[in-house]
Amino acid sequence: MKLGIVGLPQSGKTTIFNALTRGTQPTGTVTGKIEVHEAVVDVPDERVDKLAEMFNPKKTIYAKVTYDDISGLDGSAKSGISGELLNKLAQMDGFIHVVRCFENENVVHPNGSIDPLRDIESMESDFILNDTISVERRLERLHDEKKKGGGRDKAVIDREIELFDRMHECLSEEKPLRSLGLTDEEKRSLSGFGMLSLKPILILLNLDETQDAPAVPEQGPETMISAIRGKIEMEIAQLPEEDAEMFMEEYGITELALKQVIKLSYDLLDQQSFFTAGADECRAWTTSRHATAPEAAGVIHTDLQKGFIRAEVIAYDDLMELGSMNEAKAKGKLRLEGKEYPVKDGDILNIRFNVSK
Repeated sequence: MKLGIVGLPQSGKTTIFNALTRGTQPTGTVTGKIEVHEAVVDVPDERVDKLAEMFNPKKTIYAKVTYDDISGLDGSAKSGISGELLNKLAQMDGFIHVVRCFENENVVHPNGSIDPLRDIESMESDFILNDTISVERRLERLHDEKKKGGGRDKAVIDREIELFDRMHECLSEEKPLRSLGLTDEEKRSLSGFGMLSLKPILILLNLDETQDAPAVPEQGPETMISAIRGKIEMEIAQLPEEDAEMFMEEYGITELALKQVIKLSYDLLDQQSFFTAGADECRAWTTSRHATAPEAAGVIHTDLQKGFIRAEVIAYDDLMELGSMNEAKAKGKLRLEGKEYPVKDGDILNIRFNVSK
């Protein structure tokens, strides 16, 4: 799971990046260059801790999420996003758009004033423009391919033209591709095109220490809005644990932004956690909320998916209530599930498989 942190210059992207990753990247500098800072973060999950207490494993491994602080966007693209920057953005599963809401006379806003809705629309317009250029180029190639013949079946080309025509109509109306309601199959067919306005986006309103979040209207499908006091969250994240707790109490903060944003990241990308647990290792894994048992097995190792037979499954809450796997078996809570079983958040799996040589 990989999310790119984007936003206009001086919006506080790197401040948010440091808050989420406990990083120490310098803030407040604007170079105009394309720069990417990346950090892989453990997903805080008390269920992993509880499983480790129960099984006393040799290793305890949390799920991971990757955040990339991406500079180079300024909301003023006229001919699409540059190739180097586009390549970075296309690799993301989704975006966190940091929108400046704080006032600071020493930090000049590139557009001269604080206007969150304008800045949201500016970034979206850059994505829409880039996708429009990509869609028009693809349509031109598809029509050429159909005219020349001798390649793919014309029915296949026609289906692709129909899809790209729908996309073009959507973009022409200044709407992101997220609003089109594409099927999972259609999205998969577009995975190699790097359509930016198709990716889910979390709009993160960056506030000062005492500021309330401004009212921002809903922005449509696969778009979430939240708020964060970026500067103070960064300062807390960089403190020793004891000092951080005192600081949080003083400011009435009950949960660090890291946990909040990770939860939102999971919701945004429709992800969930399942677990494997034993004497060797207790581990959290991340998979789609629509994953079947074989697909979850494939997250652990491709051989487990190829040779999948059955999955032994118990819900985390049931295991905690009963206190041990032996008690869970005795009570009938440890069950066998087949290939069609939809894995649920908190499931503990043991995969039975056989890969013939």
